[in-house]
Amino acid sequence: MLNTREAVPEEPCQCPDCQRFYREHDRLIRENPSLRQQQELNWAALQSFRTLAGRVLEELQKQLQDGDGTTTPSPPEDSSGGGTGTVAPESEALQQAMADLENINAHLFSIEALMERIFDVRVPEEVEQIFREVAGELAPDPLNADRLRLNRLLHQTPDLPDRDRS
Repeated sequence: MLNTREAVPEEPCQCPDCQRFYREHDRLIRENPSLRQQQELNWAALQSFRTLAGRVLEELQKQLQDGDGTTTPSPPEDSSGGGTGTVAPESEALQQAMADLENINAHLFSIEALMERIFDVRVPEEVEQIFREVAGELAPDPLNADRLRLNRLLHQTPDLPDRDRS
């Protein structure tokens, strides 16, 4: 049974977040056009993420420990005794953030174990050259004079008068 669907346009999303992603994506390809460079880049990104997330988790743990002695006391007029064992909303949010960061770190550790296999792959220089060629096709230099000239030509709107003309 064939499912007929309308063709989805293959134009990239134009929202600011996607545009920022596309620019960063292309920059990373341009600046790291070989397999080895991509391996190193991804390893460094993973390690920096783990380091930063781990350090933030340590800081939150310190804050929570420091806060244990100075937990927000229940108001003195509350003599019902029902307030014991309640957790301040800030402390609860802090504990949730810590649990989330612990999960992130566990996932990052798993990704690190998988990525170690990537470093087992070595390719000959001829294949690295193909990586560089394909990188140039995927992410051409946006400041290349020919590309700038082409962009100006493509973005001209002949139906609108130039502002310089009076």
